[in-house]
Amino acid sequence: MTYENLELSIENHVAVLTINRPKALNSLNPQTLSELATCVAELESSAEVKVVIITGAGEKAFVAGGDIAVMQPLNALKAREIARTAQQLFNTIEAGKKIYIAAINGYALGGGCELAMACDLRIAASEARLGQPEVNLGIIPGWGGTQRLARLVGKGKAKELMFTGDMVSAEKAEQLGLVNQVVPRDQLLDSTRELAGRIAQKSQLAVRLIKEAVDNGLEMETNRAFTYEADLFGLCFSGEDQKEGMLAFLEKRQAIWKDC
Repeated sequence: MTYENLELSIENHVAVLTINRPKALNSLNPQTLSELATCVAELESSAEVKVVIITGAGEKAFVAGGDIAVMQPLNALKAREIARTAQQLFNTIEAGKKIYIAAINGYALGGGCELAMACDLRIAASEARLGQPEVNLGIIPGWGGTQRLARLVGKGKAKELMFTGDMVSAEKAEQLGLVNQVVPRDQLLDSTRELAGRIAQKSQLAVRLIKEAVDNGLEMETNRAFTYEADLFGLCFSGEDQKEGMLAFLEKRQAIWKDC
């Protein structure tokens, strides 16, 4: 399928999804959100794709936020509607069967930061800047930002960043736990592809169950989360990958995983 505001390439089980509105700093308008939702659904149903890299076109921005020109005239009901649309899309990414990695090549602000936070991992170019500056527009983060930022960096720091609208450097974001790694800009996609390739070579059943255990378990009381973890651990023993992985370990060879 072709898209007006997205580019998609797939190689070695890794998809690279590029938001392609560089003149608008890759801001997310309703059409782009709709195209993203369609593309994510396509990738989720693909047997070929195991890991998805999301990045932005050009050198300035990953995603600079929602499209302000579109949002400025909205009434309360329309604003809530677009917020729910974006939240549902980002929730689909967060809960998806695939592993999503944000390759943050520039500004990741507002909705762009919220998109990055919905991904499983975040790799940032050294020049990248991240933040939730909605307060400067007289609004709050409404695409998941108030919840995901607090879960990633802690309640106090999240409130500080959202109260002030301050941007943070890639290095500071790494210190806060907002991004996993910082790399030189010219190495961003290569480094992200290398990480994606390593994940794609693992047992996909195990990778998917790790994602479920972490994401769902964090929403549970601790003892219940331990029980949930044990349930998923036991589930691993119902598939072929556990038998193959342990046999390969005992035979001192590389495991040959079943695609799933």
